[in-house]
Amino acid sequence: MKMIIAFVVVAVLGAGVAGGAVWYLSKGASAGTAEAKKAERPDDGKPPKYLTVEKVIIMLKRSPGDTATHYISADLVVTTSEEKEKVAKEQLPMLRSVAVRTLSALPLATAQTMTIDQYAAELNKAFDETYAHDKRDKPFSEVMIGKLILE
Repeated sequence: MKMIIAFVVVAVLGAGVAGGAVWYLSKGASAGTAEAKKAERPDDGKPPKYLTVEKVIIMLKRSPGDTATHYISADLVVTTSEEKEKVAKEQLPMLRSVAVRTLSALPLATAQTMTIDQYAAELNKAFDETYAHDKRDKPFSEVMIGKLILE
């Protein structure tokens, strides 16, 4: 009985240390990302347009020995300008595909510890890489998370 309690205590402490490390390391990255996004957005006086990509459902990567299936359901919000709104609307299916590809690589343990800002940062990084790879201009400034459910 004492051995079981010792294992439980060690597991809880290990999870706490890992969660603290992830939080501490992500704190510096998200501050730099927010400043970069502000500098990236032109302030032309016009209000931004928001487009939604609703009900993006992603099956998470299974851990070894995990028999249950876990999902993320997310609604994405795309910030664009009035001039680029039509182009951004036409590319919403591609945005959905990139989001599915990016988030489906996450194991449940990682997905459970991520914040909304970390999800948004991962998606924005994936979109930047996709548009750079395709040598196209990105018709939106950022993607935000409108709703996120993890099962």
